[in-house]
Amino acid sequence: MNLLLTLTLWLYFTLGFIFFFAPFYLAATLFSPDREIAFQKLNHRFYRIFIRIIHLFIPTLNLHIEKSVLAIRSSVIICNHLSYLDPLLLISMFARHKTIVKSIFFKIPIFGQMIKAAGYLPSTALGKLNALLIQRIESLPAYLQTGGNIFVFPEGTRSRNRELGSFNPGAFKIARRCRAPIKVLFIRHTETLCKPGEFLFNTHPLPITVRLIGSFEPDYDSADFTISALITQTRDLMRACSDQN
Repeated sequence: MNLLLTLTLWLYFTLGFIFFFAPFYLAATLFSPDREIAFQKLNHRFYRIFIRIIHLFIPTLNLHIEKSVLAIRSSVIICNHLSYLDPLLLISMFARHKTIVKSIFFKIPIFGQMIKAAGYLPSTALGKLNALLIQRIESLPAYLQTGGNIFVFPEGTRSRNRELGSFNPGAFKIARRCRAPIKVLFIRHTETLCKPGEFLFNTHPLPITVRLIGSFEPDYDSADFTISALITQTRDLMRACSDQN
């Protein structure tokens, strides 16, 4: 069953995209008045079906997403990172979303054009991506004001032992620049479904949950405000949840 689920998901990623979703992406490219929003919504629907396929193979899977999470709008979302499944799960939850993607993915044919069209941000400002990153950051305040979210994994990479890594300050600087609230999410047990370093999905995962564990609306103009203090508060929240595992 592990092999069958894995092969089915890969077939969906390839043939499902080519035969079912590619025409819609092409139509959005040619005719949509706002291609960025159209691509975000298509990505959202693509990964919602991805999650549904997993449910078909694992009908006993307990996937609980708090209603308060699904209601988040106009925020910078900070989340822990356990597996490759985490960003796909978050995309399936938010129709209007942006995220930071490793810069190397922008160089992949077709996929790179798709994430660029969706308004995603490169992780580093190297070469031609420098101008793109600046443009994306400058447009974020208006994007957030219209109800969109940006989600970021501040550890930058997946945890191999559930221990929190060091936090990159980039997401917190974006929140300050945009004067945006910060919502802190905590994901549990996605690594039991999609294990780091393993090719096959596991059809006997532990219950997966996504919780809203904190919300900050800092006074960014206060003389007492510091990025380091905000990072410390966020890490403390996540560490407390991690210790409960």
